Amino acid sequence: MAHTEQNQRYPNKLEKECLVQHTGGCHCGAVRFEVLSNPDLHVFECNCSICTKKQNHHFIVPKANFTLLKGSDSLTTYTFNTHQAKHMFCKTCGVQSFYIPRSNPDGFGVAPHCLDSGKVCSVTVEKFNGADWEESMQKHQTIKNMSKTCE
Repeated sequence: MAHTEQNQRYPNKLEKECLVQHTGGCHCGAVRFEVLSNPDLHVFECNCSICTKKQNHHFIVPKANFTLLKGSDSLTTYTFNTHQAKHMFCKTCGVQSFYIPRSNPDGFGVAPHCLDSGKVCSVTVEKFNGADWEESMQKHQTIKNMSKTCE
């Protein structure tokens, strides 16, 4: 990406400089990814039916900030209800390192516990009432913007 394109995508240079390249993956190593995110993570703990069963905690990034390095053939996808969320997990070890959330179909929900160590400075956890998803999404002021890139 050219320098001028970076400035258009990140008009606030300080914001771009605060992002770090995290790497991570599943347990067996078949799936590996990179994600550009702040080292201070804002993680959601959701209580919807699937997140409760999986104990899914995740932070949201724009699709442009996520790169699958390897393992597309090792992933399988589970959907239910509206089929908008794409719950991808490794066929070998069963770990979900990331998924496409219903709240942010233009981004990824990344599991912080699947990141390699060394780049996370802090984690702030926010409880999200996914059991009442529609009502919670109407009340939440910022979650939909978390998957938007800076223009």
